[in-house]
Amino acid sequence: MSQLTVQPANKSWTTTKIVAVVLAFLTAGYLLPWAIAVVRDVAHWSVFWVNLLLGWTFIGWIVALVMSLRRQRLVMVG
Repeated sequence: MSQLTVQPANKSWTTTKIVAVVLAFLTAGYLLPWAIAVVRDVAHWSVFWVNLLLGWTFIGWIVALVMSLRRQRLVMVG
């Protein structure tokens, strides 16, 4: 009895697979400053807009990251 296997008709190149994984990580890293701002409860909408509009430049991304790491506003309760 012969053994049959199923394989995709078109296999992608190894280079394409590596590029896809690298781009996935870079895309996740692009909005990282905004995610940090949301988790830290700082004014995250300003970080979002700076990151979205200027994050494609390295300087804009750094500015958004610095904005997300700034000091939180504290409120005295009680």
